[in-house]
Formats: sequence, C-alpha cells, structure tokens
Amino acid sequence: MNPDIERGSDYRFQEGFPELRISAIGLLDEEDNAIVNITNEIVYGSLIYRTIDDISLAQVTLEIRINEKEGNFNKTFREQFDIESDVTSSYTNQNVFTLIKDMDVEPGSFDIAISLTDNSSGKTTLRETTATIPDPDHPEINVTAIRLSGINLEDYESGYIPITTYNAPSRLDSLKFDFQVTNNDVDDPLTVRTRLLYFESDTEPARPLHFNNYSRSSIGYKGIDVRNPEEIDSNTRRLDDPGSVLIEFNYPLLEQGNYRFEIETEDGEGETIYRARDFSVTSENYPNVLTPREMAGPLYYLMDRRDHERMMEIEDPEELKNAVDRFWLSNIGSQTRAKSVISLYYERVEEANKQFSTFKEGWKTDMGMMYILFGPPWYVDRSLNRMQWSYSYDRTDPRYNFFFERPRNPNEFFPFTHYVIERSTNYFNILYQQRQLWLSGRILESRL
Repeated sequence: MNPDIERGSDYRFQEGFPELRISAIGLLDEEDNAIVNITNEIVYGSLIYRTIDDISLAQVTLEIRINEKEGNFNKTFREQFDIESDVTSSYTNQNVFTLIKDMDVEPGSFDIAISLTDNSSGKTTLRETTATIPDPDHPEINVTAIRLSGINLEDYESGYIPITTYNAPSRLDSLKFDFQVTNNDVDDPLTVRTRLLYFESDTEPARPLHFNNYSRSSIGYKGIDVRNPEEIDSNTRRLDDPGSVLIEFNYPLLEQGNYRFEIETEDGEGETIYRARDFSVTSENYPNVLTPREMAGPLYYLMDRRDHERMMEIEDPEELKNAVDRFWLSNIGSQTRAKSVISLYYERVEEANKQFSTFKEGWKTDMGMMYILFGPPWYVDRSLNRMQWSYSYDRTDPRYNFFFERPRNPNEFFPFTHYVIERSTNYFNILYQQRQLWLSGRILESRL
C-alpha cells in the first residue's frame, strides 16, 4: 500500500465473528492539541442478541489501543456497552452502529489496534490502522491524511459521517473531503492544489463461464486503468491563515465508478507533499441488497441476457419489485420454497460483496459469480498468480474444478486482489445444470 494514498478499511467478512470497520485521522484542534479521531462501524447483523421486552440487545466490548511508533506514548480506551436493534430484524440487519471517538495524544506517528468482542459468543475481531499528527511547535510543514465523509439522504440531521471503506454507497447526498495543513507561515503562504480524478474501470457483471476469455488488452482483463485518469475538477488555494489550517471540499454525489481526490503542496525546502483518498461509488445500500434494483442486478447470472436487460430498464421501483418476484415464483412455483431460495441467493450476494470487493462490486467479480452460483469452494489451492477452486474431492475432475488467473500483482497503485476465471465452452452444461438447481429450488438440497 502507498502510505500517501488512503483507501479506507476493507470488509473482512468472517462468518460467526462481529464485523468491524474503522477509520482514523490525526488532527490538531483549535488550541493545537493533538487528537486522533476514530470512527468505528459495527454491523448489526453480525452480533448475537438477547430479547428483553421485545427489544433485542447485543453486548459488546470495544477496546482501542494507541502506541507511538518511535516513542513511549501509549493510550487505551475500553468500554462495554449494549447495542439495541429491532427484534424483527436483528439477525439480518446489515446496517451499522457508528461510534466516533476522539482520543487525546501527543504529536507523532501511531499504530492503532481496535478489537471488538461479542460478549455472547466470545469471538473477537481485530482491526489495525495508523495515524500521524504533526508537531505544531516544529517548523516542518505537513499535511494530514484525507478524511472522506458523506451525508445520508435518509438522515440529514446526523450531518456528515466518515466513510470507513473504499466504497461510498450511492444513497449519500454529497461527499466531503477534509484535511489539515500544519505550520503555514503568513509571510510565505502555502499553495494547495487539489484534483478529483476518475479512473476507467470494468463495472460489468462477470461474463458466463462458457464465454470466451477476456482479451489481455481489454478493461475487463486489466480491471482498472490508473495510468490515464480523467480530471473532473481541479482547484488551487492559497492559505493566508497561519498555523494549522483545516480545509474542506464538497462535491455532489458522483456517478458510480472509481475516483481519487488528491492534494499537493510543497514544504519549506521545495519538496512535494502528496496525499490522496481513493474511493468508489457503488449501489445505494452496498454491500447490502435491499432495493428492487439491487435485487434485480445479480439475477444476471440466472436469466437470459435480453430478459435481464428488459428487467433492468424498468424504472418504477414497485413495478421492478413485482418483476423480480414474478421471476422467482414463475420458476420455483412454491411461495414458501421460493422464499428460502431467495434468502440463500441474496445472502450469497451480500457475502460476495464483503469478500470480493475490488474496483467493482463483489457480486460482479468472477470469484463473486462463482461464490453465488456454486457456494464457498471445498478446497482452495494457490500459487503465485493462479488459484484453483474445487467443488469435488477429485481435484482433477474438470467439471468441478475452476482455475483463476491474476492479471497483475497487487502493488502500491493497484491494491486490488483481482482474479479472472479461465473460461471454456466445456462449462456450458455445468453452468446450465447449476442454473436449473437455482430455478427449480433444488439448490436447497444440493447446496452446490
């Protein structure tokens, strides 16, 4: 990872463990006291609840440890508290409980470890990050990391809430980027240059298994092109205020895709200081699947392409919901059985989003497609740039062994785990049979 490019926390879904997403930024307050602002997001549906008077409560313990990288300063925050959720949706609720904590520290660079324990199961999730706070008494010019925040369309009163992940769901009304420049001198004021960039990327669902492989020059194979960004906005600002200056930039919500907000300035010796925040704009409730459009999209893997295109052209949400319901019921028949199949299908879609998110939504990746249709692999074998998923005890059976290729190794400018499956016309029958398991409801017995 490039330390000058912030990309947010990943999802790290692990079944049975509480889900925790974090972000941290070091700042100086109005009195130039050093603080670390930490955002913790806890997924409601990942916790175990007890019911008291029709109220579901989950008891958790959150612990934050801050340790100076090159010093002796350390600080710990520990709190046990209850999280309340509606009794009818506690076990499926994928919304998040947000806890924002400011911790007083000294200027410096810190390692931050945050653990969340579900007291009912005893299972703990650990997340780690870093933060740096410049010394206001030191003449060195510096720029903090960039914090990305958004306003939820359904909750304006809460104001801007930090976005902890790479993904910014499209239910947000607007985006805000804020950062702090320290030790600005009014006699030699700094000039700060910012740019908002758009990267061309693959945003389409994964192609069927029996189609031709991607050509190596295509965006579907490369995934994302970070070398030739499109400049959406640029700005140059001269800082006339002395000391620590907090700067904000606001943008209306962008179209779905991959972006970078970057800043540049120069220190007292003419050396460039660079910071950036990469992010993507995804579906409305990502990684959750809640709206009719979010439910219709992943049906791409079960429907004829033209039928799916006609479904996605429906603009009215109620009409689209009815079309999705008709699709399932017309194929499965039994309403009770259809509910179980629908629950399994979209559970896998959400899990794919949490496990395989890259420059595009997890369900759209090749691994996401395989996970949704076939479920978790029985065995996974990895080599340098290849991976094999097996759904059979016989690792040589061509019908149930699938091979993935990694087009490029992750690096500081391409931090994505991007794999492309090796397609073959021989998979036509395998894919057809798997679709029939879903469309008939027999997937509940086979679970493959």
